[in-house]
Amino acid sequence: MTQVTFSSWGRQVIDNRQGGDAEVDVAKKKLPISFDGEKNIAAFMGWDGLILHDPQVDVVAMAAEYAKRVQEDFCCAKCSPGKKGTRVMQDTLARIIDGHGEEKDLATLENIAELMQNCKCTLCMTSAVPVVDTIQNFREDYLAYIRGERKPKGNVEYKVKLTAPCQDKCPAHIDIPAYIEAIKDRHYDESLAIIRESMPLPAVCGRVCPHPCETACRRANVDDSVNIMVLKRTASEYERQHNLQPPMLPKEKKNKKIAIVGAGPAGLAAAYYLALEGYSCTIYEALPEGFGGGMIAVGIPAYRMPRHILQRDIDIISAMGVEIIYDTRIGTDISLVELKQRFDAVLLAPGAHRSKPMGVEGEDEGYDGFLAGGIDFLREAYMGKPTGMGKKVCVVGGGNTAIDCVRVALREGAEDSILLYRRTRKEMPADVWEVDGADDEGVQFEFLVLPKKIVVDENRQVTGVECVRMELGEPDDSGRRRPSPVAGSEFIVECDTLIPAIGQDPDLSFITEDTGIEITRWNTVVTKFVPLKSAAGRDLNDDMGNPLSRILLTDMDGVFASGDAEIGPLTVVACVGNAHRAAKVIQRYLEEGQAYLTDDDFHEDILSHLGVYDKHEEVPWLDAVARFNQHEIHGKERASAGNYEEVELGFSDSEAVQEAERCLRCYRVSMIAV
Repeated sequence: MTQVTFSSWGRQVIDNRQGGDAEVDVAKKKLPISFDGEKNIAAFMGWDGLILHDPQVDVVAMAAEYAKRVQEDFCCAKCSPGKKGTRVMQDTLARIIDGHGEEKDLATLENIAELMQNCKCTLCMTSAVPVVDTIQNFREDYLAYIRGERKPKGNVEYKVKLTAPCQDKCPAHIDIPAYIEAIKDRHYDESLAIIRESMPLPAVCGRVCPHPCETACRRANVDDSVNIMVLKRTASEYERQHNLQPPMLPKEKKNKKIAIVGAGPAGLAAAYYLALEGYSCTIYEALPEGFGGGMIAVGIPAYRMPRHILQRDIDIISAMGVEIIYDTRIGTDISLVELKQRFDAVLLAPGAHRSKPMGVEGEDEGYDGFLAGGIDFLREAYMGKPTGMGKKVCVVGGGNTAIDCVRVALREGAEDSILLYRRTRKEMPADVWEVDGADDEGVQFEFLVLPKKIVVDENRQVTGVECVRMELGEPDDSGRRRPSPVAGSEFIVECDTLIPAIGQDPDLSFITEDTGIEITRWNTVVTKFVPLKSAAGRDLNDDMGNPLSRILLTDMDGVFASGDAEIGPLTVVACVGNAHRAAKVIQRYLEEGQAYLTDDDFHEDILSHLGVYDKHEEVPWLDAVARFNQHEIHGKERASAGNYEEVELGFSDSEAVQEAERCLRCYRVSMIAV
């Protein structure tokens, strides 16, 4: 196990320079040993201190370089304490490194750090933290420079990256503070341009994103998180409502062609970024024309994601030269091997359109009223096809798809729409606001119940489902309390329609043995990765158990994978972030003949695993300002039969500006010495 020489991370000093083996938890579990699988991480410097592995690292020189990069590369110069303070810090440290420093300079640096607590945002004030830590804990090293006894060593390479808690938590790593500040200044076009650097479906993500960024918003340490998602919608709505032409122009056409399987969020996002670089992209989509967007089109109801809004985002991507061929199923109409022969690279992004089996007695008997799955039900409803639904509908599951099903059932004419879930409302994986919406519309909930058997009449028509009551025990691997059946508690819930909605899988049947592509037991595509290990010797994985530094290249040369097929069924924003990386890797493959990750990719993954947000941080603020929530249509009438009108209405421009003013602009600078 790698020993930490010194750490001030988390405001706790652990000093092993004179011996000792005290452990630093964050270094042991969160920070990898190597930066990229080859170069070791010698030291990590950032907003919360210093972690030093290699005692040979010149901490004073690193602090000087850190201050230099903060001032020259990242300081916005919009406030005097930041603009002048970082410059004084840079110049003072440079003078010390050059051998012209004085001992009183150390006090100056500490005083400047104190003055920088009055900065407009947190970038400059947090950049002072590690510098002061080095002065207070490595004073003799500073004095050695001041006395002329030391000169900088040139054997360290520095990797520097700007981040923010919200930006780090966003799977697409959108520069959230920047686009919010542009809205605050009423520069909506600038805001949208910033969003599109990392998110080519802004109108979609401004409506249906589960906004994990808001769980890492420091404003929540004061009162409540900034309404980040709806502000994104504001920026996209401005362009649409004012009939403005999107300004993006692709680069000159290149002579390389890329095939993409699936016109869902991953396929569309990859095509957008590749088209910007001048590559010809052809997307093959199994759904008919008019249903571009994949799971967004047939898995998210129109009352959440209006079709014309989705289509506009797709049309913008198509206008950049991306061709979408509909009604074409890979493996049936054209094989993967044929695609590889016709194109220079292929990206697999088919989405997760296959429902998981429920595992109840009778589900394979073909009973009338037992529907194939939640995602199938939603797809048929959105495409205007008969769903086979009756008047009393039961849906089994606790995720967003299950919630969409019970809400759509009401709009399709159900008199009773009932959700069956084996845990309590608190443990539901569905977004809280979606559950609240279902409640508002009149959905009935049966918690702590587990379906066991489908009940039918003599005509094989579903008349109910036999369930057993559940009770919660100790937490399982997910952190939620494990449900177990209560003996003798069986009962029947009456219904004429039963819809399982317990999860989806990608349909990867088009990947045949001759391709050499491996499929995991979770039915996802295996892609190459660079192993990053912690000091404790563990492989570092993301929240889904996937390796951090995935290159997204399969075992078939020139064939890549992205989205649900690569990371497992997740969210629109997760698919977009994954696809953006895939696009960059594909570009390197086509231009350099090699698929690889850059230093920026590795740094991004390291920060994501480390975590930038501290929910326990005490954030000073003069006054709490209430969060603006978007306007919404309430009441059961919004879910009346055939009513798919949008229920969430966004902000007015003035409300968006006021909400944007709540942002604390929480940038941080990370530096890794390798």
